[in-house]
Amino acid sequence: MASEGLAGALAAVLAGRGLRVQGCDSGPAGEPLAPARLRKNVCYVVLAVFLNEQDEVLLIQEAKKECRGSWYLPAGRMEPGETIVEALQREVKEEAGLHCEPLTLLSVEERGTAWIRFVFLARPTGGILKTSEEADAESLQAGWYPRTSLPTPLRAHDILHLVELAAQYRQQARHPLVLPQELPCSLVCQRLVATFTSVQTVWVLVGTVGMPHLPITACGFTPMEQRGGIKMAVLRLLQECLTLHHLAVETKGLLGLQHLGKDHTDGVCLDVLVTVAFRNPGIQNEPPKVRGESFFWWKVMEEDLQSQLLQRLQESSVVPVNR
Repeated sequence: MASEGLAGALAAVLAGRGLRVQGCDSGPAGEPLAPARLRKNVCYVVLAVFLNEQDEVLLIQEAKKECRGSWYLPAGRMEPGETIVEALQREVKEEAGLHCEPLTLLSVEERGTAWIRFVFLARPTGGILKTSEEADAESLQAGWYPRTSLPTPLRAHDILHLVELAAQYRQQARHPLVLPQELPCSLVCQRLVATFTSVQTVWVLVGTVGMPHLPITACGFTPMEQRGGIKMAVLRLLQECLTLHHLAVETKGLLGLQHLGKDHTDGVCLDVLVTVAFRNPGIQNEPPKVRGESFFWWKVMEEDLQSQLLQRLQESSVVPVNR
């Protein structure tokens, strides 16, 4: 791919549009690239945060035996054949009685490929709030509660951070609106926008196998990969082409994600913004040397793309990924 093609690919990823996954540049050692299969080797969870004009949060009361009577945000596991948005809408309808649409991805939480949770800011579009008379196996009831005075007991306190994250985003959006793109992917993988910056100049790491492209690294299913989390796949790819002991690598967050869920394509591709820098910068104005011929540093010359990248980097304008 000529620089024009790379520029188009980078523009698409920065805009959250995604790209088809054509191949993989890095995979876990000694482990075949197994396709992702819900209920077999991957688990995806969706969660919705609703905030109304009165600064109230939509909560549901749990019906499950182990947490019956406690309160939580609408959430649940995705089913095979669903898109991420379809799963979110189904869970909200089952647990709260409301129709909804997601506004943006707020955060992604992960425990390796074994458990990935997609957290959305959403808004209701219809339906009737579930009452205690409609209690079933999904939930006992739903209700709106002041953000600063939530009912007790909560099923878990992890939702407090998510509620505050949603409130902060509504007050001042940290990243552009991001919604899942319905593109097929068989693996759990990450597309890297790995950057090196120097004096308002940005370089991006590019894979050379086939047409030049933004590198793809596959997440593994071994216990070691699970313990390291999905960020381990980023470091693995960079270790294959860079000498990391004198470099600082930081995964900033997500620019977008893609998933389809149809036709047994349960994989997901996360577009990840990564920074590479020298631990002791000195007068280093060039990116670190790349080993081998599978990768090279591409100097971004297009002013618009360069300014977009610098802005996203300086403001950490990405969806956070948390463990």
